[in-house]
This record gives sequence, structure tokens and C-alpha cells, in this order.
Amino acid sequence: MRVTAERLRTASRPEAASSQPLSISAADAGMLLLRLAVGLLLAGHGAQKLFGIFGGGGLSATGKGFAELGYNPGEFFAGLAGASEFLGGLGLAVGLLTPLAAAAVVGVMINAMATTSSNGLWAQDGGIEYPLCLAAAAIAIAAVGPGLLSLDRPFRWRHGGWIPAGVAVGLGAIGAAIVLAFK
Repeated sequence: MRVTAERLRTASRPEAASSQPLSISAADAGMLLLRLAVGLLLAGHGAQKLFGIFGGGGLSATGKGFAELGYNPGEFFAGLAGASEFLGGLGLAVGLLTPLAAAAVVGVMINAMATTSSNGLWAQDGGIEYPLCLAAAAIAIAAVGPGLLSLDRPFRWRHGGWIPAGVAVGLGAIGAAIVLAFK
């Protein structure tokens, strides 16, 4: 018998008739916690770039930093990175269009890793460990699915699987490759 995430979720709860209230599993609550933590932190990071809140420099200052890293025009690429983090993070947090939200996160994190790869895995001045963990978390959320406590609840990809994970990895990698090619 094949074990799937949905079987694991439903194994601990009794079969509910349509008139009974919905039973939320620990896996659904755990996925909500992971989505909120990763998604809201990413959205905040994007808001720093876009709007200059939470101690961020805003689009103009961030654009200058991006230009120094070789992303020209810097303000355009800062806006693209900020929008990817902000919208991708919000999408993960609320569980909306999860494979696409994860793809946005994966794409921007690949670029972050490419930019800091010369610093190594762990570095005081920006190693790749942080963007690697965020990309892995986004892929894992797409693979497992956002769960019942999400806005994706009515959609098939709520259950995750190879296709949503593949969409997150594939579109994220394609987006990152396009950005890096124009860098």
C-alpha cells in the first residue's frame, strides 16, 4: 500500500460525514505554522526592498545595492526580487496558488545563492545557508501541499505531490536562469 501525505493526515481522524465538522490534523496545523513562519518572513523581507519598512532601504537604496552586485538596472531587479519575496511569501503564508508562490521563492533564492556563493555555505557576510533553507522549505511546502488550513483547500494541489513540487522547482529555476542571463 502506497503511503501518501493525505493518508497520513487522515489516518488519525475518523471518517467524517458531510454534516460533521471538519477535523484538522496535526499535519495541517504544522504545515500552517511552517507556511506562516517562512511566508511572513519572506514577505517582510520583500517589503523591506519594495517599501522601505521593517528597517529596509526601499526600492531606490536596494536598487543601488543590486547594481553593485551586477544587476543592471539595479532598481528593476530590486523590484523583481522584492515582488517575488513579497508576493511569494504572502502566497505561502495563506496557502494561495502554492506551487506558483513556491516557484517565486525558489527563483529569488537561487539568485541569492548565486550572488553569495563565493562566500561559501556558512559565512558572516552572507553564505548560502539561509537562501538554501528558504528554497528547500518552499519546495517542501509545494511537495507536501499547504493542507486544509489554506486558501488552496478547494484545489487539487492542496495535497501536494510531484507535479506541484516540479512546478515550484522548474518555474523557479527557469525564472532564476532568465534573471541571471540578463544580469
